[in-house]
Amino acid sequence: MAATLKPAFWITAAAAASLVLASTLVGPDAAPALVAGMVGPLVAVVVSWVVVDRQARRDPLSVSRVMLGAFVAKSLFFAAYVVTALQVLRLDAAPFIVSFTCYFVALYSTEALLFRRLFASMTQRPAAS
Repeated sequence: MAATLKPAFWITAAAAASLVLASTLVGPDAAPALVAGMVGPLVAVVVSWVVVDRQARRDPLSVSRVMLGAFVAKSLFFAAYVVTALQVLRLDAAPFIVSFTCYFVALYSTEALLFRRLFASMTQRPAAS
């Protein structure tokens, strides 16, 4: 599995496993709201991880520009996503908001750790001989 996709796979697998557990605990009525609360942050984190990781391998100096563009895109995406979930799909607000908030924090914390590792590997210099 490509180095870029391996973390994305594990992030997705962990999110799916936690969703199964959460759905079991709260019951089937809240499942659609829980799923929707997970999907938005998961898609945003996986896409931004893949884009930034690939850009870092191609052109490390352009990563800041790419991350700034991703921030703007994600801000617009999340605004539209939450409005759609609550106003258009009329999901139950409480489980959606709790799920969205928990996944947002957990997934972005995971992404931050991945970025830390990525950027540390980019700045490591070979030892002088």
